[in-house]
This record gives sequence, C-alpha cells and structure tokens, in this order.
Amino acid sequence: MTETNVFQLSQPGSFADPLTEVLRNGAQALLAQAVEAEIAAFLSMYAENMTQDGRQRLVRHGHLPEREIITGIGPVAVRCPRVRDRVGEGSERIRFSSAILPPYARRSKSLEVLIPILYLKGVSTGDFEEALIALLGKDAGGLSASSVGRLKAVWSEEHARWSKRDLSAKRYVYFWADGIHVQARLEDAAQCLLVIIGATPEGKKELVGLIDGVRESAQSWKELLLDLKRRGLTIGPELAVADGALGFWQAIEEVWPTTRGQRCWVHKTANVLNKLPRSQQSKAKRALQEIWMAETKKDALVAYDAFVDTWGIKYDKAAECLIKDRDVLLAFYDFPAEHWKHLRTTNVIESSFATVRHRTVRSKGCLSNKTALAMIFKLAEAAERSWRRLDGHNHLPKIILGVRFTDGIEVVRSKAQAAAA
Repeated sequence: MTETNVFQLSQPGSFADPLTEVLRNGAQALLAQAVEAEIAAFLSMYAENMTQDGRQRLVRHGHLPEREIITGIGPVAVRCPRVRDRVGEGSERIRFSSAILPPYARRSKSLEVLIPILYLKGVSTGDFEEALIALLGKDAGGLSASSVGRLKAVWSEEHARWSKRDLSAKRYVYFWADGIHVQARLEDAAQCLLVIIGATPEGKKELVGLIDGVRESAQSWKELLLDLKRRGLTIGPELAVADGALGFWQAIEEVWPTTRGQRCWVHKTANVLNKLPRSQQSKAKRALQEIWMAETKKDALVAYDAFVDTWGIKYDKAAECLIKDRDVLLAFYDFPAEHWKHLRTTNVIESSFATVRHRTVRSKGCLSNKTALAMIFKLAEAAERSWRRLDGHNHLPKIILGVRFTDGIEVVRSKAQAAAA
C-alpha cells in the first residue's frame, strides 16, 4: 500500500494562483491607462501655452523609473509619466504630480487600512510579514515589523495633529457620543475611548472627537468638549444623542447648556429588558418598539403609558427605568421625520466601531493604550470616507435658523406670526 492520507501543506507565498495573476495583470493595465488619461488631461489644460518660437510649452518627457505598489492583490508594477516644461524654471516651472500615483507611494490606501485592522485583530508586528505574504503573495515586501512600527508612530503623530486642528469654521447640528472600551495587553485597566461624531449643516457625518478617557467620567467628557470649544467650536449642537451615561450629559449641560438631549433607544431597551425575566423579554421588546416607532408624539405617549401600566404592576424596576427618561427619549419628535432613524440610536457610532468593540480580549489586544488610540483613529478615518449623508439634509439649515418641527413636520407660520417674531 503506497497511498497515504498525510499531505504536505503549502507554505505562504509558495503556491501560484492563476486567477490572482490575471487580476494583477489587468490591474496593471488599467492603472497604466488611468495614469495616461490623467496626464493627457493635464497637458490639455496647458495646450494653449506656447514658447516664443511657437512650440508647445509642456510636452511628454518619458517615464520615471518603474516601481511596485503593494495592493490588495499583491505588487503591481507602474511607471509614472514625466512632463517637461520648456520655459519655466525654479518656482515658475509647471510640474505634473499624479493624484493616482503620489510620489514615493509604495502601498495602496486599502493596504494602509488593512494594517491597523490586522493589528487590532491580534496579529503582532513580528507576524505581519508572514501574514501579508499569505494575503498578498511572496513579493509583498516593505512590510516588516520595523516598517509597521514606523507606520504606527506616524499614525500617532497624525492623530496628535488631528486633535489640534482648528474648528472655528465648523458647525454641527447633531452630535452622537459614546464610549468604546478596549483592553490593552500591557495595561492593568480597560481603556475607554470617548468618541463624538457630528453632522454638518450639509448632512455630512464627521469624526469630531476621539480621546482616551477614564470610564466615561463627566470630567473626561468635559475635557473633550472644552477642548473642542477652545479650538473654535463655540456653538454647540442642536441635539446630542447618547446612551444613559451620566458623565456625558453632565458635561454637555455645563459646556453647551442649550443643547437638547436624546437618549439612545437601543441602550434603553437593553436596560429595561435586563430588569425583566427572560420569558417576558420578547413581548416587552415589541411593546417598547411600539413607543419609538409611533407616528406622532401623542401616540408614543399612549404606548408609553400602556407599557408602564402593564409591566409596572409586577416589574416596577423595569417601569422606573423607562419613566425616568421619558422626555429625552421622545425628543426626536421635535426634529424632521427624515432624521428620526438617525436620531433614535447611537448606531452611527456602533456600526462604525463594531470591529473595535470586539477588541476587549486581553490576550489579543494592542500592546498599549497609545497604540490602540492610533490604530482606532486610522480605522475611523478610513470609515469616515464611506459614511452616508443624512437623509433630509435640506432640513438641517432650518434647524439652525430655529424653524420648529412637530411630529417630524415643519411648522409653517403665517405672515402675521413671522412679522410679530
């Protein structure tokens, strides 16, 4: 018998993948075409610029040396075209800089995002090279432990610069705030990152604040809000959405007392259900949903009272948990109906930081709180590019101007009322 059921496993980077090679060759051809189109558009902008003897001022001038860009499908060889300016010298010379192939770029932006994700997933710097070879092929160089270490230092510097940016030209209509808990391997206590995402008058969501806090305490939140104010954000948001953490609400009341509050219904539902037996939770969850899904505030109040009357008899703690936040749970009814799905929960933060929330296992966390903060900043920065604009963003300037909304519908005032105002 010569047959055996023992097989030698292929080592990372030791096997060939024809499909990947086809994709890589196709990507190389498309990249070359894109760069050629880019330089053609650049030259057409200066087509009317002539030298004194009637020749074109800008002309093609060969290519820069070939270099490899590490991408998600492995290394892709590229050659960036060069342009010659026949007239200009020094600062007056017209230069071509490709937006597709930035100078000295050695890896794609998607790979820049992959590195912090791998790190947060528990891959140590010493294992990066082997992991990336398995993902990108044996030619994926330039990503050793030392280069990853340098990248982390750069990201920490980027976060430090971002944390000092000027905010005097900014205005946010809504805030979503939450705390993200991360466990670092070399730290005794779990780290709490305080996150704020804001909605601009144009409906764009932006990462506003990200700092290392202490258990979501009022002092940590206040320090973050005061820092935003010192850097130019003098006007607070019209509405802030967060869970029931008292630290944030105490801080924002001191810094921006006119900002209204909206409690997150997802957190509140979980808190109420935790005070009920498991056998009753499914039914109670449907009853709670009838409150925040009601079409009008009046209907919501009816459903609210019905829940308290029904469940408060046997489960008074669950009813008390709901009663104490009634006004701030129903604040969204005074804002445009198109915004309700954005305002009833902190899902804006929850969905963006879902990966980060899973990094609470001590054995797989980052080495230090500083490293975790840098990694999470890069993940948030990458996620921000794909955040959707708010539905009904045309209503946001109206909110700033003080236009009232009742049950999500704009209250139209008569000319006499407007004149009296």
